[in-house]
Amino acid sequence: MRKLVALLSTAAAVAALGGASAAPDAPTPEDTGQGRLVWSSCHDTTTPALQCALLDVPVDYAAPHGRTIKIKVNRLPATAPKKQQQGPILLNPGGPGDSGLWMPGYISGQLPQDVASTYDWIGFDPRGTNGSEPHVVCDAHYFDAERPDYQVSQGSSKAWLAKAAGYAANCTADWSWLLPHMTTVDNARDMDSIRRALGAPKINFYGGSWGTSLGSTYGQLFPSHVRRMVLDSIVGPSISWYDHNILQDKEHQRRFDAFAAWTAKADAVYHLGTDAAVVEKAYGKVEAALRTSPVDAAPAPGKIGPAEFEDTFYSGGYNFLRWPRMATVLSAYLTQHDTRPLNIAYNRYAAPGADDGAFPAYNAAQCTENAWPRDWEFWKKDQARVNAAAPFYTYNNMWYNAACMFWPYQGNPAGRTKITGKGLPPVLLFQATEDAATPYEGGLAMHDALPGSKLVVQTGGSFHEILFHGDACLDDTFTAYLRDGSLPKGTGRIARTCAPEAEPAPVYVTPPPALTAKAATPAAPLPPTDPEAVRGVLR
Repeated sequence: MRKLVALLSTAAAVAALGGASAAPDAPTPEDTGQGRLVWSSCHDTTTPALQCALLDVPVDYAAPHGRTIKIKVNRLPATAPKKQQQGPILLNPGGPGDSGLWMPGYISGQLPQDVASTYDWIGFDPRGTNGSEPHVVCDAHYFDAERPDYQVSQGSSKAWLAKAAGYAANCTADWSWLLPHMTTVDNARDMDSIRRALGAPKINFYGGSWGTSLGSTYGQLFPSHVRRMVLDSIVGPSISWYDHNILQDKEHQRRFDAFAAWTAKADAVYHLGTDAAVVEKAYGKVEAALRTSPVDAAPAPGKIGPAEFEDTFYSGGYNFLRWPRMATVLSAYLTQHDTRPLNIAYNRYAAPGADDGAFPAYNAAQCTENAWPRDWEFWKKDQARVNAAAPFYTYNNMWYNAACMFWPYQGNPAGRTKITGKGLPPVLLFQATEDAATPYEGGLAMHDALPGSKLVVQTGGSFHEILFHGDACLDDTFTAYLRDGSLPKGTGRIARTCAPEAEPAPVYVTPPPALTAKAATPAAPLPPTDPEAVRGVLR
């Protein structure tokens, strides 16, 4: 494989990095001997120039001539003159397992044309997900409502343990040949297969959430293949996934407390009380009521019980633009006996959509990459300790990750890939101090692990993936780096600080008058470009 790559002449590689791209309707092969990309139009009405292809890659890179799978790839070709082009920039929003196919059109559209036009924007679906082949599905009904209560005090532990064990067994029954090969390292090697198929000696990269783990892992494996790299909302480079979840629990509690304080200041709008503790008790009242009287989830199937209610609310820790709708849910339920806002919020934020393969990919990466505790008694005691300080999210998060207790592929005792940054060019890092999904400590730890990196901190910011929300301080720093490699001049641990966005105005989100309990349209998740969307969810 390496010998074939070496056969590419330097001149051919330089031409591939800066060459003009073919018209989208004319299939154009690019082949370096490992995998072949045949581009054709994606027939995307929003971005007509978008091109799509499938790339064959090995299931197991230790057996490169063995069984193969296909990675779905798309690109928005550079349009700048050839001498101004800067090569491909691969994009990943996180997950693990989220699709990156929406990113070329969207992210390039957030930049000045003189910068965006100089890159080939490359999106891809991680192995086993979405449009990649095969599309891994394990127990397609796992998230169907109404699910068992997350709170162990409600006697639901046996049900959840059986459910999580069943999910792991279901995955293994059909996908034992692939699941051990869906780690972050495997996905990073897929990125290098994409690079080779593009004929590019180096790539640029932007990744958010788990995409920061993917990018830093790629940089560790292939430092000489990195030209520029941006990591946004950062997973710490060495923390175990189990311990990372505990950090999340504590940060989600802080964000829920912030939501309650914001709601209390708007008592004239929501009538839930002027004290944050009273607002949090209102949340508890609604959850308790749903235990005995779940709400019809239509157009999604099933009922909205306490688990579905918690799922509707936890995402406010990722995007505070959801707070007005969340406060409206509580207000409508408790002051008007109106469940319509809850129904709308659940369908908008939490109802399961089509199975995109992201949850199997999430488990396959996290459960396999490092050792997890396998003893329920340990989980029960340890999570009770965390829950005592952070009751909002702890048990929700625990059961979401419980399949790792039963995952058949033992995690690596040595932990995740050690990140040293050796041989990498300067990496640009972005981190908000109040990020619940990838807590602030991760950004500091990644900066410390990557010599020469520059860390930009949004003090008081809470968005998960903080670029492209209209903050000029952040977005201009990103643009300057992509334009010519310019980095912030600060020399301390934090190279630049940016102010947070203003909190949303408190408004009562009145449901449409024509809404009925049996709405005609099916439930669908928000597109990742919606202002209220959560990108790169890392549970």
